[in-house]
This record gives sequence, structure tokens and C-alpha cells, in this order.
Amino acid sequence: MTPAQQSVEAARICRLAPVVPVLVIDDLAHARPLAEALVKGGLPALEVTLRTPVALDAIRAMTEVPGGAVGAGTLLTPADVKAAKAAGATFGVSPGATDRIIAACEDAGLPLLPGAATASEIMALLEKGFTVQKFFPAEQAGGAAYLKSIGSPLPQVMFCPTGGISLKIAPDYLALKTILCVGGSWVAPKDAMARGDWAAITALAAQAASLPRNA
Repeated sequence: MTPAQQSVEAARICRLAPVVPVLVIDDLAHARPLAEALVKGGLPALEVTLRTPVALDAIRAMTEVPGGAVGAGTLLTPADVKAAKAAGATFGVSPGATDRIIAACEDAGLPLLPGAATASEIMALLEKGFTVQKFFPAEQAGGAAYLKSIGSPLPQVMFCPTGGISLKIAPDYLALKTILCVGGSWVAPKDAMARGDWAAITALAAQAASLPRNA
């Protein structure tokens, strides 16, 4: 799967909803009910970060939820790519991009949303064929104002910004023509997961799913 083909699939996934939940799962028992709550609320694309020992098992559990599109975030090595694919991930997300990660995703046939934070990084990925990219860390790297400026010389690149984005500021990003969606963790608060308050998470997901987009 070439970078250009990966971007086509990444764009399809990003267009499923205005927000992609960025999930850090510590308790495997939370995986399935969390996915069910988010999908029920209208957020089918789910990014499970590979930051905990149960992350891969969580991906396996969440792929069984009807209507969900489960991906693996925090891909750092080719081994991460292989493990994510084996666990059933249908897309991958990386904080940055290296030649080894890109090659591994091509070999595995795993659509990658590669991370970039500067104009040079964005251009380098575009040269490889990635027209859909993750902008990370979004708020710390310049926020919506930065992406608005980048959109003038690089209108052919579409983004999913992630990092420091909240419900309050998500509309600032979603109003831009180069934004497909945003990534955010606010839709799955740790305290709600700890209590098993899946109804609260469904309500947060519904609120996020109703955010308007210009793209």
C-alpha cells in the first residue's frame, strides 16, 4: 500500500466523524464498553495509543464492536506496526514519521497517519505521497492559526491535528478547509472510565460528533 493509497484510506477514516478519540487504556475490561459508548455516541474511528501493556489486547477487543474503525496510535517502530496489524488495527498513527515506520506500513498494508509539526516535515511527507497527515503536537506547535497559514502554500495537504485540543477550541480547527477532523482525549475521561460511566462518555461523544466542519 503506497503512501498515496494510505492517505486515501486515512481521509475516509478521518471523515467518519469530526473527532477521533485518542485513547489511553490501562484496564482491558474497559476496552469493549468504551468502544461501544463512543460508537453509540457517533465517533466510530478510535485511536488506541500503544502506551500501556494492554493496548494491543484492547485493540483486539474493540475491533469486535460493530461500527467501529480501530487504529493504533503512538507507532514508533516497525515492530509496533506489525503488532498493531496483527491485533486487528485498520489504521496507524505516529507522532512523527521515519523512513522505517513508513516502509513498515507500506509492507504491512496499514494506512498511516504520519505526524508532522513543521513546514519542512509536511513537505517531506507530501513528497512521499502523504496528502493526509497528523499535525502534532497541535496546540504547542502553533495551533489553528499555524494551520491556517500552512493552508495557503500547501492546500493539497489535509490534517488531523492532535495534542492539547479540547471541546472549546476544536471548532477553531474544524472551521479550516484543510482539517478533516481533530484528535482528542476529552471524550473519554479517565474518571468516567474508572466509574464505568459509559453513558457519560456516550454523551460526550454525541456532543463531539455534532461539531460542524468546513472541510
